Amino acid sequence: MTVVASAYASVANDLYETPAWVTRALLRSLPIILPGVSVWEPAAGNHKIADVLAAAGALVITSDIATYSRPHAFQMDFLRDKPAWPVLTDALITNPPYGPRNRDAVRFARLALERCPGWVALLLTAKFDFGNTRADLFADNPRFAFKVALVDRIQWFAGPNEGTEDHAWYVWEPAALHLCRSPKLFYGGNDE
Repeated sequence: MTVVASAYASVANDLYETPAWVTRALLRSLPIILPGVSVWEPAAGNHKIADVLAAAGALVITSDIATYSRPHAFQMDFLRDKPAWPVLTDALITNPPYGPRNRDAVRFARLALERCPGWVALLLTAKFDFGNTRADLFADNPRFAFKVALVDRIQWFAGPNEGTEDHAWYVWEPAALHLCRSPKLFYGGNDE
């Protein structure tokens, strides 16, 4: 597959709704979502990821920089604000903003690992783990557990065009787990 430039012009706080199959692909490799497991979704948008997690039995706390059509547990800019209180959850799972050259996504990943001692799963571009400036997130990070490469492209907006970029879930294990093993690679696809 060749990555082609998108003709879509992004705007601030744009809404990229994650199709349900993308979150289900993560859950097939991350079987921790059981009844009672708490998850923070800090870039919740219209709760597309949160809805799949809740259907799997998770207790989901949502937040975002803006309110779209569904209200959140609280509103905050994850990149600029600290939560008013500790958000104590078993996991943080989200599709964060990427920003130019993935700079916002890098900051988001570092903050997510700082703020959540549990599982962290972020939906990012498939080559996000490339490059020496992110070694603290991957090669030098004992929490980095696995990557779920999506073999189907995500179509972010309705219409005849397919997605233009490859994506993957990146998953870090809880800070206290440290299972001294090599990160794994899984593959997931559209089950619809």
